[in-house]
Amino acid sequence: MDPITIYSTTWCVDCRRVKTFLKERSIAFQEVNIDEDPDAEELVLKANQGRRKVPTLEVAGRFFSCSPFNAEQLAAELGIPLNP
Repeated sequence: MDPITIYSTTWCVDCRRVKTFLKERSIAFQEVNIDEDPDAEELVLKANQGRRKVPTLEVAGRFFSCSPFNAEQLAAELGIPLNP
């Protein structure tokens, strides 16, 4: 599987849900806190037409938001089974 980067914040409930979803499936990811990284925040804004949506995920150069959290959408976007 291609590397996954999650652009998130510490206060975001949907971010925690995405991370839990991936951890339950033993899927590795890198996390970038956009509150601490202005360049990452700018990237999220560009990827979401000027909206500061977290979590935003990057996989193989493709960006998508999972806000609100939707397990079915996330599984489909990543090409993984919904259930572990």
